[in-house]
Amino acid sequence: MSLINVFYLPVRLILFILIFVLISVFSKTSLTEISGFWTLAVIVVNILTILILFFICKKEKTNYLDLIKYKKGNTKIKSVVLFSLVSIIAGIGGMYIAGFICYNELPYLPVMMVKPIPVVLSIIVILILPITTTLAEDGLYLGVGVNNINNKYCAILIPAFFYAIQHSFIPFLFDTQFIIYRFISFLPLTILFCSYYYCKKNPLPLMVGHFVLNIATVFQIFIFSLFPEMYEEMINVKKG
Repeated sequence: MSLINVFYLPVRLILFILIFVLISVFSKTSLTEISGFWTLAVIVVNILTILILFFICKKEKTNYLDLIKYKKGNTKIKSVVLFSLVSIIAGIGGMYIAGFICYNELPYLPVMMVKPIPVVLSIIVILILPITTTLAEDGLYLGVGVNNINNKYCAILIPAFFYAIQHSFIPFLFDTQFIIYRFISFLPLTILFCSYYYCKKNPLPLMVGHFVLNIATVFQIFIFSLFPEMYEEMINVKKG
């Protein structure tokens, strides 16, 4: 596969910035006001990313499974469960560390990330976002990124950097503290993903772990969308 494909790694963060800015301009609402609908922007970017991955596969005369080096029957259930648990620990741990560093709060929760949305939309998000995010992000940063860089450390750190920093613009806000917080939150997890994939060349355990994390995130939004009073109570506790 061509090294030039590595230049696709920044595409998601560029798309996120463009989408949030365009929505803000055309709807004449602030970035803060639309931040609660970040899940819809993610779904759009995921679909665009998957289309880009199919374009790369067509150009390289391969398919998605070969792109991520998936081999049927090469994974034990034990390794999937173990890596899913490790992913949860790394994901939560990164957010706790970032919250303490950036906001001196433990734990810190950016309230817009779990803001209620219409219930129908929250159901659509549960059905679409976790699977498309896993396919898009892991296909891009692992299949295209890790697999196209020869140097061991660069093959891990460069995709991990872009894997993490894209989250700094979900949602996009003109808030340096928030951008840094999001980057630090996800960097331990993305380094873990890229390191594991570089060593094992087995995407399934980390993709399952990634999917579990995505489900956990959107499920919180679904619960708060069903019971918005719980969200308001959380806001009041945070303010108090």
